[in-house]
Amino acid sequence: MADTATDPRDALIARLPKAELHLHIEGSLEPELMFALAKRNGIAIPFASVEEVRAAYDFSNLQDFLDIYYQGMGVLREEQDFFDLTMAYLERAHADTVRHVEIFFDPQGHTERGVSFDTAIGGILRALDAGEARFGITYRLIMCFLRHLDEESAFATLAQAEPWLDRIAGVGLDSSEVGHPPAKFARVFAAARERGLKLVAHAGEEGPPEYVWEALDVIGIDRIDHGNRALEDSALVERIVADGQTLTVCPLSNLKLCVIERIEDSPVKRMLDLGIAATVNSDDPSYFGGYVNDNYRAIAHALDLSAADIARLAANSFAGSFLPEEEKQAHIAAVEAALSS
Repeated sequence: MADTATDPRDALIARLPKAELHLHIEGSLEPELMFALAKRNGIAIPFASVEEVRAAYDFSNLQDFLDIYYQGMGVLREEQDFFDLTMAYLERAHADTVRHVEIFFDPQGHTERGVSFDTAIGGILRALDAGEARFGITYRLIMCFLRHLDEESAFATLAQAEPWLDRIAGVGLDSSEVGHPPAKFARVFAAARERGLKLVAHAGEEGPPEYVWEALDVIGIDRIDHGNRALEDSALVERIVADGQTLTVCPLSNLKLCVIERIEDSPVKRMLDLGIAATVNSDDPSYFGGYVNDNYRAIAHALDLSAADIARLAANSFAGSFLPEEEKQAHIAAVEAALSS
C-alpha cells in the first residue's frame, strides 16, 4: 500500500468530479452549527460547549445514533436554519469537487415537533438554488419517510408535499430498518410513483437480504441505499447486476454504526468485482466523521483500490443519478478526463 502522505490516489480523489447520492441533510449538522442555532433560537440543549456536543456524537449503533440525530434536529426551527444547514453542506461538497447532489430530508422529523413542512423545504431549496448559482452544483431533492412511523403518517407527509412536487425528485425510506420492512410502505410508494416521483429506499444495511428483495419487487425502487447485506444472497446479486441497480454505499457510516468491524471490511471493492454499480457517499457526515472525499480516501487506502476503481466509483455516481442522460455522459467524460490528467 502506498504511503498515504504521498499517495497519488489522494490527488486523484481531490480532482475527480463526483455526485453524492446518499446524504441526509439533517445529518450534516456540525456541532458548531448545532450550538449556534440553539443559541440563536433560544433552545436549551444539554451541552455547555461545542466540545460536549462533539463528545455526544460518539455512539456504537444505529439506535444510539438516531437518538442524538433527532435531538440535534430540534435546533432547526426557522427557514433560515434550514438554509444555513444546507449551505454549510454545499460548501463542504464544493470543496470535495462534488458536482451534483441528491439529498434526503426528513419532513416528519420536523412536522412532528411543530415545524411546518413549508419552513423546512423552503430553507433547503433556497440554499440548493443558491448553491447551484454559487458553486454550479446541480441537485435533486428526495423526501424520506420515517419507517418507524406508520404508513398513514407517510401518506399525510405526501399530502403536505403536494404543493412542492415540482421541486421534489423522489421519495425514500430511512430510520430504524430492522422490524420495518419496505413492504410496510407499499401503498404510499405506489402513490408516489403515480405522481411521477422516483423511488429509493434504505435496505440491507442492518436489515436482511429479504428487505432488498422487497424493495425491488414490492416497492419497485429505482436505486438501493446501502445494500450491504445483498452480498449474502448470490441470486440477489445477480438480480441487482441484471437490473443495473445502483447501490449508495456509505463506508464511514458502516464503520461508525458497526455494520462492519473495520474499514477493510467495506464491501465496495467486492461489489465492483461482482459487477455491481457501487457508489461512495457520506450519509450523515457530521456524525460519522467524514464527508465524501474522506470516504473515498478511507476505502482507497484500506481496500487498495486502483485509480481505475476510484474513477469507476465516481462515474457510477453520475450514472446512478437522476440527471438526464446527456448530463450524465458529460459528467462521466469529465471523470475520464480527470483520471487521465
